[in-house]
Amino acid sequence: MNFVECHDEPIHIPGRIQSFGYLIGIDTTSHAIDFLSENISDIFDLEKSEDLLGKKIADYPHIFQPVLDSDIFERVDFLSRRENETYFDKIYISGKQYHFSVFRSNNHIFLEFEEVVSNLRKHITNKYDNFYIIDNEQEIWDQLLGTLWSIINYDRIMVYKFMSDGSGKVIAEKTNGKAESYLGLHYPEHDIPRQARELYKKKRKRIFSNVHSEPVRLLSRTQQDIDLTFTASRAMSPIHGQYVKNSGASSSFSISIIIDDELWGLVTCQNIEAKHIDLEDRVQAGIFTVLASNAYSSFKAKKELEYRVNLNEKLNHLRSDFLEHETLFESLDANKSQLRMMPEADGIAIVSDNKTTTDGNVPNAAVLQKIVSWAYENTRNNIFISNSFLKDYGKELGLNNDASGIIIYFVERSKNEILIWFRKEFDEHINWAGNPEKEMGTFSQNGEDKQIFSPRTSFKIFSEEIKGNSKRWSKRDEIAVHSIRDVILETSHKQYITIKKLNEQLKKVNEELDSFSYTISHDLGTPLTVMKLNAQMLLRSMTEASEKNRSKLNSIIDEIDNMADLMNNVLQLSRAKHSEIQLEPIEPDLTIRKITENAKMTYDTPKSIVVIKKCPEVLADQTMLHQVFLNVINNAVKYSSDQDHPVVEIEGSEEGDKIIYRIKDNGIGIPAENKHKMFKIFNRMDNAKKFKGNGIGLSIVHRIMKRIGGNVDYISDEDGTCFILTFQKPQLEKV
Repeated sequence: MNFVECHDEPIHIPGRIQSFGYLIGIDTTSHAIDFLSENISDIFDLEKSEDLLGKKIADYPHIFQPVLDSDIFERVDFLSRRENETYFDKIYISGKQYHFSVFRSNNHIFLEFEEVVSNLRKHITNKYDNFYIIDNEQEIWDQLLGTLWSIINYDRIMVYKFMSDGSGKVIAEKTNGKAESYLGLHYPEHDIPRQARELYKKKRKRIFSNVHSEPVRLLSRTQQDIDLTFTASRAMSPIHGQYVKNSGASSSFSISIIIDDELWGLVTCQNIEAKHIDLEDRVQAGIFTVLASNAYSSFKAKKELEYRVNLNEKLNHLRSDFLEHETLFESLDANKSQLRMMPEADGIAIVSDNKTTTDGNVPNAAVLQKIVSWAYENTRNNIFISNSFLKDYGKELGLNNDASGIIIYFVERSKNEILIWFRKEFDEHINWAGNPEKEMGTFSQNGEDKQIFSPRTSFKIFSEEIKGNSKRWSKRDEIAVHSIRDVILETSHKQYITIKKLNEQLKKVNEELDSFSYTISHDLGTPLTVMKLNAQMLLRSMTEASEKNRSKLNSIIDEIDNMADLMNNVLQLSRAKHSEIQLEPIEPDLTIRKITENAKMTYDTPKSIVVIKKCPEVLADQTMLHQVFLNVINNAVKYSSDQDHPVVEIEGSEEGDKIIYRIKDNGIGIPAENKHKMFKIFNRMDNAKKFKGNGIGLSIVHRIMKRIGGNVDYISDEDGTCFILTFQKPQLEKV
């Protein structure tokens, strides 16, 4: 006994046709009859059907004259027909009218016949014109069913929509009360398996007139399987036949609903009693279904256009708002509510390095971090989407109902910039048309028993609770996230270009300023020297001058000195930025002691106590190191000189791969409000105005320390200030 999976059943080559049809297959090369249905002798005057195999229709004009006289044969040579293009005619055979269909498939011409059945109840109105004025999805399908009702006259007609996983749902229905309602019921994917869905795309109208009738065997002069995909009377598979019987129907008719070249759904019709639908009525039903499908496509296109227009308005607002902020995180934070709603999420988390901001319902910080870590380890694409995140990873990550559905978008993996949208758990139950679980059964086909998944015997409503899932993210939600991504990339690029241009302009301005600073400091040095000498000579010559005039001259000399110091400091600042540096191991002990003694004399404070402790070797440039200690020690001595007992402590220590120097004084201290601008040029504290200075020294220190790979910082309170200089530690030479 063989086992056959539903998806593997060869339903396109059953070797039989239904009893309402009659079939002849002609080889396109030899023009001989290759196969025919065993019942062909029921309509043509033949003693034995198999006697025709290998013969030509033209050899039997007395039998096939109605076929030879058909318009199809008179207009064009039927053997040159295009592949799978069907032509229709009506002919009389032995006094009865038959539909005559011809199509070419593979290497055969198929001649198919079925008796014409009148439909006295058929009544077609102009309602099909209304398809294109309906502005509601449900009304389009209800309109279609209402139009088909008068053509088909079956007990139940339905619109069956395929879901993304291959399962289906009845979304519209019309019955006459004889058949129970299936409206709103779901059907599992294996009810219409993959190969059946593929056939529905190729053969878009499918009739099973009587599931209780015996199929008619095909007679063939070869042992090859005959592909009956495009044959209207192709026999149904035993599994499908049993499925229809279990539903309580005897006849079934379906029409494919094709949207954007995909099988969107089916119009499915069932009748309790066996009832054949005439070919013309089936074709007309197919035409109305195409009209409804086109109307639905137009409706969806209109709604999609409206959505895109609305989305573009939101995106334009985001673009303009993003550019108003200095950083991406600030832009996202300012617009987080709008970002959350664009894919219709319940919550959003925006992560950038060590910063996180949220809006709506999101997991706590610890769980968020677990989700971020999981995303880095388990996703490769920049966008990850799931509506079953709680069900799949809830236990592993400690999730709650707020994280049932998730969209993760990596803005920049290397910078830990991530947007995460969340949806809450969607409490729902699915009403299935019977228990969707498969059961095994045995069927006999072509004399061989086969074990196969059996169709369910009951279509009674079976409710299934769905846990751990959110409402499914739609295509629109995905479009919204991709659009947000595009805006972020676009605005980030614009910000990058803007910043690059500003940096180039700033670089040019700085170069001009440095050049100007050097010129001013150098070129004005000589005039200032001349001015000072003349003022000093004038002062010495004024022996009898009034004290007031002598004071004025001394004031002029002091201001000249101040200006010279200022220009010298500006020159040092420029050199600290552009001078060539040579890093080497330096012992700063002697330099510190010389600077200390000079500082005490410069600020005339012999009572200052300077304690110099351990002075370890540092990696620095000799000239620049002198500038650093000169400015920091001078400040320490200067700003503590007004104390009763001024004390300055200098000590270096090794800390890992760094050398740390601390220069501590008990002077006036630095107010906390000045913290942010202490290393900016020309900055002076309010409490330091009585001390001589120009606010450049610490800018020089800051710039030098950065250039030599170190750092400068300080701590200060009412008891004084401690400057902290961090140097690189010299590496020991390898022996």
